[in-house]
Amino acid sequence: MRFYQFFQAFVSYGACALRGKALAAVILLLPAPVLAAPVSLVAFGDSLTQGYGLIEQDGFVPQLRGWLADHGATARVINAGVSGDTTSGGLARIDWTLTDDVQGMILALGGNDVLRGTDPGLIRANITGILQVAQAKGVDVLLVGMQAPGNFGPDYSREFNAIWPDLAAEFGAIYVRSFFEGLGTDDPAQLRDLFQPDGIHPNADGVALIVQSLGPHVIELIDRAQ
Repeated sequence: MRFYQFFQAFVSYGACALRGKALAAVILLLPAPVLAAPVSLVAFGDSLTQGYGLIEQDGFVPQLRGWLADHGATARVINAGVSGDTTSGGLARIDWTLTDDVQGMILALGGNDVLRGTDPGLIRANITGILQVAQAKGVDVLLVGMQAPGNFGPDYSREFNAIWPDLAAEFGAIYVRSFFEGLGTDDPAQLRDLFQPDGIHPNADGVALIVQSLGPHVIELIDRAQ
């Protein structure tokens, strides 16, 4: 009798063990959860984007990467800034810049155009062409606008300044009024300490304030692109 009871217990234990092993095997065969790949963004612009006059880690893109990481945003930010670039140059290179792995773009071009007094109609056509390529490729856009200085007259300023809000509305882009919005004032005397000696390009402290202001809009872009 004792042997029979022992045999029954042994069989019962063996069945449970087999069931446990079978369950473990099934769990191992289940697909592992897929972690979302970080969103790839292109920072597409001129010397302000490229980081002119700064050591690499102080430039706009590296500081933006750090800010996003500090705020828990997962993204790969590619520096596609070219010093001296214009909207015409941007249009010429946008197609091959927006590769298949890019989901979002920060578009900040036009400063060199306005310094040269380029026809606002041409600038509008170039920005439109860039946005059309992004739209065709399914790339979401954060469009950074700007304002013309007054030396070209009120008609030029009015036509130039309207380009970015108009096109942001037309293409459904996220819109920011100015790259320098985070500096808080348009008074050059108050901004001297935030710019390099040329008075055009921000220093590391200026870039930090710019990134702090643009950062939430970039997070909005990441959310759209996911």
